[in-house]
Amino acid sequence: MLAVAQKLKAHDPKIEVIYIGDRGTKFASMTKGQRVFDKQYQVFAGKFRRYHGESWLKRLLDINTNLLNIRDVFLVLFGTIESWFLLRKIKPDVILLKGGFVGVPVGLAARNKFPIVTHDSDAIPGLANRLVSRWAVYHATGLPVEHYKYPKAKARFTGVLVGSQYQHVNSSLQAGYKQALQIPGDDMVLLITGGSLGSQIINEAMVAIAPHLLKDYPKLWIIHVAGKGQAGCYGGFTHERLRVDELLADFYRFTGAADVIVTRAGANTLAEFGVQAKASIVVPNPMLTGGHQLVNAERLSKEGAVMVVDESDLKANPYQALQAPIEELLNDTKKRHQLAEALHAMTVADASQVLAELLLDAAGRAGE
Repeated sequence: MLAVAQKLKAHDPKIEVIYIGDRGTKFASMTKGQRVFDKQYQVFAGKFRRYHGESWLKRLLDINTNLLNIRDVFLVLFGTIESWFLLRKIKPDVILLKGGFVGVPVGLAARNKFPIVTHDSDAIPGLANRLVSRWAVYHATGLPVEHYKYPKAKARFTGVLVGSQYQHVNSSLQAGYKQALQIPGDDMVLLITGGSLGSQIINEAMVAIAPHLLKDYPKLWIIHVAGKGQAGCYGGFTHERLRVDELLADFYRFTGAADVIVTRAGANTLAEFGVQAKASIVVPNPMLTGGHQLVNAERLSKEGAVMVVDESDLKANPYQALQAPIEELLNDTKKRHQLAEALHAMTVADASQVLAELLLDAAGRAGE
């Protein structure tokens, strides 16, 4: 959203960009200090909790989750009322719904009154966007439109949004990133990330194989972003070429320095690595709603853009499932280059600009 807002401001500094977030969650504070937003508001929002592959019987017996879902129905109701009054105060020319569940109350309050543009990063549209899609002027998609069931007349392929700090990383830029991290330019960097909350399965696998990798590759550095509260996952094991952090500021510098990346299969993350042209090994989370990470990984794998590791294989044998593909890429420069360039070719580098132009078009249509 910040990337799109910056493009709108670059088009016309007089454009007023207003951010509406969900009240009382960890995301509520993430936009503080961001000057690109002229105003910020928060409304109540709720989510519908469900998990891919979970049986209806299990869902029915999950009392705690069902109670949370019932509570959140009322949060959506309250948020819709809040949004109704807020939107009539703001009178927006166009509304971008990025797919988070805060988009439901805002979308319901905006229907048939203010033009809506939705954006989906993953191969499977999120529930929030599906609920309000009937009132959208355009459906912006992260993948080509044939992957979606939206009406073709409204669907527009924009690509996945990536911040402006992410750019194609050539050898000289990568060397600069390594130098800034005090890593010798001819050494290799393996970066591990499971997202902001981390991945226990990936963390446990790396704890098992990292000592072997560091021993077998004397010029290998491992940067492991373990997730919030997981910095101690290695226990007492330390190494001068192993860096473990919960989260990293200026993450693009670390990914830019990487030669190989192990990651989950979220569309936004893979788009960032695609813009940078990074050889990536993905471990899709099979439990997320709709199995969207499985679909993301499958599509990219078919195009030769990533290597995929099945989570069940990783649990059973981390050495064979993860160490083997890591070593394959560390040993094969040509393979790394092929993966990196294939992922880069499938990524729209200027997606935020394309989406900004689509928003301006939607706003113009509303004014006709």
